[in-house]
Amino acid sequence: MLEIQHVTRRFGGHAAVQDVSLRVAAGSITGLIGPNGAGKSTLFNLIAGALVPSAGRILLDGRRLDGEPPHRVLARGVARTFQVPRPFPAMTALENVMLAARGQVGERFWTNWTRPAAVAAEERRHRDQARALLDFLGLAGYAGQPARVLSGGQRKLLELARALMTEPRLLLLDEPAAGVSPALLETLVDRIGALNRRGVTVLVIEHNLDIVMELCRPVVVMAGGALLAVGDPDAVRADPRVIDAYLGGAPL
Repeated sequence: MLEIQHVTRRFGGHAAVQDVSLRVAAGSITGLIGPNGAGKSTLFNLIAGALVPSAGRILLDGRRLDGEPPHRVLARGVARTFQVPRPFPAMTALENVMLAARGQVGERFWTNWTRPAAVAAEERRHRDQARALLDFLGLAGYAGQPARVLSGGQRKLLELARALMTEPRLLLLDEPAAGVSPALLETLVDRIGALNRRGVTVLVIEHNLDIVMELCRPVVVMAGGALLAVGDPDAVRADPRVIDAYLGGAPL
């Protein structure tokens, strides 16, 4: 589904991503790991359109994706979450999810007067869809609560619901487990697996190696902006280069 071909991104004289090539197969959960500063989030920003490569190409279903602005990347079926979720705090959890629906008729203000029935019908569909997503992620009880009352882990789940509201084919998850309590973490891992079984392809950055080893096939390792290793979890865990990059030679 996604193909990254010799992608480099420089900031001045520093290459945050250096000649990275990898493929994300349709239907997979691909893990992207590496120490801090490895270039993982920069690579996500390149895929999502927040940054443009200095060199190389990014293809989605064989068509160029690099250079497209974020809203067009989203329209192509690629949604993402962020390390630090930023919901609209005064809006309810339900409203936060509903606003993520793409191409809403009511966004064109004149249709609120010329096609009020269509706007109302679409809003009812989006409300039902958003409620279903909150229920799927264990947040149904917070639908009417302002987002500011949610814990850090619940905000991660809310952000995932917003991403899913766009009906993505490829989902980019940036450290979804960071700051999540053990109880919510179990829910999160289960839901990611369920989404994948429903046909959503997932590329996930994660520092929690237990989660990566449980969920991801394959695992991609970056270090110093470059690709270090790609393989199944057991092979990656045993790779001396990966062990050295993480812990200076201590076993993972």
